[in-house]
Order: sequence, then structure tokens, then C-alpha cells
Amino acid sequence: MKLQQILSLTRKAVDDYHMIGAGDKIAVGISGGKDSLTLLYALQGLRRFYPMPFELVAVTVDLGFGNLNLSGIEKLCRELDVEYHIVKTDIGKIVFEDRQESNPCSLCAKMRKGALNDAMKATGCNKVAYAHHKDDVVETMMMSLIYEGRFHTFRPVTYLDRTQITVIRPLIYMNEADVIGFVHKYNVPVVKSPCPADGHTKRETVKNLVQQINLEAPGVKERMFTAILNGNLDGWEKFEERNRYGGKKPYLS
Repeated sequence: MKLQQILSLTRKAVDDYHMIGAGDKIAVGISGGKDSLTLLYALQGLRRFYPMPFELVAVTVDLGFGNLNLSGIEKLCRELDVEYHIVKTDIGKIVFEDRQESNPCSLCAKMRKGALNDAMKATGCNKVAYAHHKDDVVETMMMSLIYEGRFHTFRPVTYLDRTQITVIRPLIYMNEADVIGFVHKYNVPVVKSPCPADGHTKRETVKNLVQQINLEAPGVKERMFTAILNGNLDGWEKFEERNRYGGKKPYLS
């Protein structure tokens, strides 16, 4: 996928859900994976022509496994003229050695978000952009159905009242296959996750399930996404629709 197509899908999501306002300072959480780096390219490209001026800061939370080479990402941020911060932590040691968590992902995610939020506040950011794409939206919905018995997924925009930070997800209209194509086409410097639990999670199980269903019934993933758009889920009303039907609705966590 070409950068122009990435920008078009990102712009549509940003406009549909009013993700960015004038003067926003947005942190992009950079894990080093394909999704977060694609998001960085997308928002940096959007920043050049978007009618509402905003700032970008890239932040990586280093979990402390000791084998994370971020030199390629540092070079990329210099080329894109994006301020880059690396937050050193001992999260990996705490989760896998000290606590020896049987379900490490939950605690790790919570601690990573805490470290990211602290870095955001230190740099004056009021919003954080997560790189969840369309596949993530559908897989989260399926996880909720299978493990919680409810029809639910994360929102495009969420205001976290406890931290006074707004989470935005500008890649929700983008397929994971599009992200992979973009990364290969532009030789994006992806860094493999050093986490020992990578690829061995409930999400990975559900991801494989959705892929298998989509093979047997082509187009089912798109229909699932359409069901989410049309399912009256809280926070999934587009900006114009919220104003048409009763005014803007706050997205509280």
C-alpha cells in the first residue's frame, strides 16, 4: 500500500471521529512493530497538510529485556523530524522474574501504559495515539464474545478521566495486510519484539480463528467490522451522527 492510501484512510478515521484538534500534542507509542511505525508515518504525513495544526512526539517504553536495538527507529524519527524519547524500565524483569505471572500480558500492558502516560505528561502531551487497526478491532470484539460473553470492542476515541489523557486510534480503517504491504514497500525499520510471550497469547489464538473463518467464508472479517460500525456500540457513533442525534457524547473510560 502506498503512503497516499495510508494517509487517506487515516484522515478519514481522524475526521469521522474528530480525533485531532488544533494545538494537540500527540504521543505515538512506538513498540518497534509494524503497526506503531506505520502510525508514525501516517500522522507525520497528515501533520503536513491537516487544517488543524498539531505536534507529534514518539515514545518507546523499553521493557528492559536488554536486546532491543532502537537505532533504526532513532534514525527514522530524525528523518521525519519527530521528537523521540526512550523510557527505560524493568517491567520485563518484574513481570517474568519477580512476579512470574501466569498471565503476563495483562500486568505488562498496565505497567507499559503507566510508563507511557508518565512520559506523555513530562513532554506536555494531551493525547496518545495507539496503532490498533481494523483486524485489532474485530479480534477484540471476538475476544469479548468468546471470553466475556458480550458484544464489545475498544472505542476510536477514549477520554481517560483519571489521567486526563485522550486515546485516539487513527488506523481503525486499515487492514493489517495493508500495514504489512506498506512496511515492505517502504522498508520500514521494524524491530522484533523481545518479549518471551510474543505470539503465545489469547489474542493470537483469536487472530488465527478469525483468519480461518475468513478463509472459509471470504469477506466475513469485513462484515464483522460493519457489524461493529452499525451495532450502536458506545463511542462508535461518527462525529456528525453524534451531533445530529443529541449532541456530542463524552467518551469516558
